[in-house]
Amino acid sequence: MKVLLFANTDWYLYNFRLTLAQAIMAQGHDVICISPPGPYGAGLEAAGCRWLPLPMDRRSLNLRTEARLLKHLITLYRRTRPDLAHHFTLKCVGYGALAARAAGIPTVNAITGLGHVFTTDTLRTRLLRPAIRGLLRFCLNHPHSRLIVQNPDDREELCAKRLVCAERIRLIRGSGVDTQRFQPRAGPRRPGPFRVLLAARLIWEKGGGEYAEAARQLRQEGLPIEFRLAGEPDPGNPTSVSEGTIKEWQQQGLLAVLGHVDAMEPLLADTDLMVLPSYREGTPRSLLEAAACGLPIITTDSVGCREVVEHGVSGALVPSRDATALAAAIRQLYHDPQECQRMGQAGRAKIMAEFDERLVIQQTLAVYRELLG
Repeated sequence: MKVLLFANTDWYLYNFRLTLAQAIMAQGHDVICISPPGPYGAGLEAAGCRWLPLPMDRRSLNLRTEARLLKHLITLYRRTRPDLAHHFTLKCVGYGALAARAAGIPTVNAITGLGHVFTTDTLRTRLLRPAIRGLLRFCLNHPHSRLIVQNPDDREELCAKRLVCAERIRLIRGSGVDTQRFQPRAGPRRPGPFRVLLAARLIWEKGGGEYAEAARQLRQEGLPIEFRLAGEPDPGNPTSVSEGTIKEWQQQGLLAVLGHVDAMEPLLADTDLMVLPSYREGTPRSLLEAAACGLPIITTDSVGCREVVEHGVSGALVPSRDATALAAAIRQLYHDPQECQRMGQAGRAKIMAEFDERLVIQQTLAVYRELLG
């Protein structure tokens, strides 16, 4: 069997594609990975995949450019002739599914949330939505396709909007986490201030603005809390936080900006509380990794985020876009280290039972077998 994996170039997708590709190859099958040029192609090739760079601009709306991209994909699919194509994220799903349909190739399409087109209400996104809905209806309802979603809310919304038939949707809760790699820290915490972390792409929908404002409020109270921010802007996303804003947060002493972090384990071992004030997610990997490390979590009571955290058990859920509620939740856990420890233990147990990476890979390969017979 030959499987083609098509995704963009972000770190989260690279990690999951690499793990999935290794599981596929361990069963004696071949893997082709395609993505825009980026820093992770060499890692995929080193793992034994065939990597093909793709001339794709995530932000492009130029009809001629997009038509050339689709033609390129159709030619590539027909030339490589995979037995199955697996697409990740909205643009890759749309174009990949069209190309696979033209080439007669079964598809698995994975949407990790509905993206900024559905979470923001600008003129641009309002104009794009009808076209994207039409594209999804056409691509996702083919008999030889399955759609993987990461939370029940996305499944219900896709069905309610009649974008895809319910019988073609499979719920797999997130990309999983390696619970052997991500474990609670050994020994006591390092002395110093209470360390809070937000690890995410620096786009506004992740709640970086609310995080900075919560830091401002708690710093005015004089609490010894260090607010860390791990991540970098995403130039391919129209809602990316600007470099100027990030520098302003640093200059005001609100956030310690760490940039992109490849190895999260040491950082999580030096963290007391994980925060993600996101507006909407699929199932956020950063929270899975933090919970696996036994950290309490504060996140929003929003799609995807509430899948990971049980309010009052493994963390706290706060309203989205509410910096004051976020600050109050951080303040409460800062003052209650025993509660932090109890929540961290409960979060670790939940990850082991529901989100272990091995479960997710098994469920994904089961969708492959179902589709191919």
